[in-house]
Formats: sequence, structure tokens, C-alpha cells
Amino acid sequence: MKGGTGNIVIKNKKSSHDYEFIEKFIAGIKLSGTEIKSLRLGKATLADSYCFFNNGELFIKGMHIAEYWWGNLNNHDPLRERKLLLTSRELRKIDRKIKESGLTIIVIKVFINERGLAKAEIAISRGKKEYDKRETLKRKDAAREMDRMRKV
Repeated sequence: MKGGTGNIVIKNKKSSHDYEFIEKFIAGIKLSGTEIKSLRLGKATLADSYCFFNNGELFIKGMHIAEYWWGNLNNHDPLRERKLLLTSRELRKIDRKIKESGLTIIVIKVFINERGLAKAEIAISRGKKEYDKRETLKRKDAAREMDRMRKV
């Protein structure tokens, strides 16, 4: 396997349906040895994961990285909180924004970049109301129908 395995992408598919993204950031993730190996195999889930602040640092909660099959006693806890690596300027900006009511930080996707490092795309977002979700579905269906008509 080559050094840069930039083809691993784990997405949170429900996030775009349930949330309206206000601002996106790319952050590094602090992982242990067996976690990065399991992530490179694509064994992670982002359903119900979110970010929170603890002592001025940002953490992911609810991200499940399966135990590494070849790991032994040193294997990791699949649901542990993982630290996100951002600059202090970005952390202050995010902290200021989420102080507003109704905003949260969610993980959109986790990927391995071209240098082989684990990165997470996070977004400051606002939850959609039920009628907003229906409107989004109508727009997607209309766009799909237009594409189908163009191909014929």
C-alpha cells in the first residue's frame, strides 16, 4: 500500500437531511494506532456523532470506530471521545458561533488525506424543521426529474 491513501471517506448521510450547514471546517483527529488502522479499513460510523467543547478543546462524541481485528490487549475503546485538532483562532470562532441559540457542531465526514492523516469535516449547523426537510426532498426530486428528461 502506498503512503497516501486518500480514497477512504466515511460520510454522515443523515446530516444534510437533518441540518442546515452554516460554516464548515476541516480538522485533524487525534487517534491511537489501532484506531487509524481500523479507519483505513473503512470501519467507522458517524451516525449520531456530534462535537462539544471541554476546557477550550473540541471533541467528537458518538463516533464509532470498530476495534482493529489484529489488535490485541492494546485495542481501543470503539466509542471513546476523540480530540479534534484545530488552531486556537478557529476554536475561538467556533465557540463564539455556537453560543447562539439552536446551533450545534456535527461531523459531516471523516477521510484520510493524501498525506495519510485522518481528517474530519465538521460544520456549525442548525437543525431543520420538518417542513424544511420536505422542501429539500421536493427540490431533489425535481432536479432528478429534470436530469432524467435531459437524458431522454
